[in-house]
Amino acid sequence: MDKTEEFKRILVGVDDSEDAQMGFRYAIREAKKIDATLIITSILEGNEMNVYQALDKDHVRSERTKLEENIKAYQQRAKEAGVEKVEVIVEEGIAGAVIVKKVIPASKADLLVIGSNSNKKKGLKRLLGSQAEYIAKNSPISVMIVR
Repeated sequence: MDKTEEFKRILVGVDDSEDAQMGFRYAIREAKKIDATLIITSILEGNEMNVYQALDKDHVRSERTKLEENIKAYQQRAKEAGVEKVEVIVEEGIAGAVIVKKVIPASKADLLVIGSNSNKKKGLKRLLGSQAEYIAKNSPISVMIVR
């Protein structure tokens, strides 16, 4: 890849999973190496709440506030690691669909980095696929799946 073809805006999806941490570390290294903007996103997923929590606006607002604080910590980690340009995006919904349909267009990213370690998934999760698979199939930009 010559200099004119390098990625300029790297989007990475984060949560507290081991897979996401691998993707985050890789995205930091790449952003530093090519002096790209790093865009960190995290999605508040309603399906991780029970029905009562999802209907409680105060609970949802509280969860979003926690997520926003968490993503600021990721932003700080990236800056401390030497990434100069770091942006953050927090959204709500089903992670894969929201990243593909909202976050990628809004961020103007040209590379998406996600962590996925399907070897650890068992039972239905392995059979039904994952968010990483959905994103890889539907993303309008290049996707780097880190294992």
